[in-house]
Amino acid sequence: MIRDFTIDDKETFLEMAVRFYSSDAVSHPVDSKILGSTFDAAASGSPYIRGLMIEDESRPVGFALLAFSFATEIGGPIVLVEDLYIDNTCRGKGLGGAFFEYLWAEYPEAKRFRLEVTGTNTKAQELYERLGFEVLPYIQMVKEI
Repeated sequence: MIRDFTIDDKETFLEMAVRFYSSDAVSHPVDSKILGSTFDAAASGSPYIRGLMIEDESRPVGFALLAFSFATEIGGPIVLVEDLYIDNTCRGKGLGGAFFEYLWAEYPEAKRFRLEVTGTNTKAQELYERLGFEVLPYIQMVKEI
């Protein structure tokens, strides 16, 4: 089951997010204060971010954070999968594929779905390629404020 974050999910989310941001699935750790603020924004109904809890047999085993934007080159909305985490004990059970089926059904108006993956996260890359994602030939740049 996939459902929106509730306020009661904060501790569970933070535990999973710390594991996620300590893994090779990401390029750097994130401060727990930032993770807490991110949760608060997602749980409060912000138009910029949505937090989803992924459950297996009614227990939380993962989460996803979505961000939203518009792409001029395709003339439509983009759903960015900012984070997708599924606990090691539940990988290989089809939860990742089920998440994307949910995502596509939830956002039929989206013109593009986008995500990032580290070069070392080969299992995730394989899943994303099977689902039709392609590698972009862009260099992404960022300026932190």
